[in-house]
Amino acid sequence: MDQQLFIICGLAFVIHLIGALAYSARIAGVRTGRIAVSFALFNILVLVSRLSNSFLGPFLAKRIETDLAQGAGEGLLMDFRIVLLATTAATIVGALLIPTTQRWFSSAITHFHEHRSMPRLLLHGFTKGGIGYIRKTTTVPKMVHITDMKKPRGISMSIILLNILAQALLTVGVIGSLYAGYLNPEYRVTASQLSAVVNGFATILLFVVIDPQLSIMTDDVVSGTVSQSMFRRTITWLSFSRIGGTLLAQAILLPSAMLVAYIAGIV
Repeated sequence: MDQQLFIICGLAFVIHLIGALAYSARIAGVRTGRIAVSFALFNILVLVSRLSNSFLGPFLAKRIETDLAQGAGEGLLMDFRIVLLATTAATIVGALLIPTTQRWFSSAITHFHEHRSMPRLLLHGFTKGGIGYIRKTTTVPKMVHITDMKKPRGISMSIILLNILAQALLTVGVIGSLYAGYLNPEYRVTASQLSAVVNGFATILLFVVIDPQLSIMTDDVVSGTVSQSMFRRTITWLSFSRIGGTLLAQAILLPSAMLVAYIAGIV
């Protein structure tokens, strides 16, 4: 792995780690009862993840341009699969960190509610007290979180499958469109612009179909009709479906790139 590919994988890892950790804000909101503040924190994390994903495109585009100029584009597909592997690793790490980060977010929500300053909250994380709290609350996932998945979950299997599809499209959107530009270099600018269509469809799927289900369940937890344990179990299911989405992205990378390359030639 050369330095450029290492930087790309590192950026992809950070982007998807942030996205995976966003679920922790939901749990923290239920634990603290500060639902609105937790949603604001959740939206900040999702926004950072979505915007950061746009920075991945120029790095990948530069690699394609360089390989095309050198006539060495045969290894691009494998390079992109390595990038997708980095997204899977980040999502797994994010899922394992949820028990720890939901404690951090609970403290962050309480601190933000008291002081109402995001810069002050960020600075607090680097103080002696903040670092001490982070060290004290760091924990490892318990096996009970996995075994409890056999119990009833708060959302249907269709929502889980839709989340897998949405995460797969978000993961492969930029990468597949750029690789389509390599497959059809005559229309590679058109192909790269089609990534916005793919990501837009996936984003609509998330915010119109999937997130409302989780929001309704959050209200049910607050009202007492759904237990916190079931809510955490739902988050576990969504975390695993996010991992499944990155794996599905591996399978649809080449077919989606070929489809985008074809569409780019006829639009």
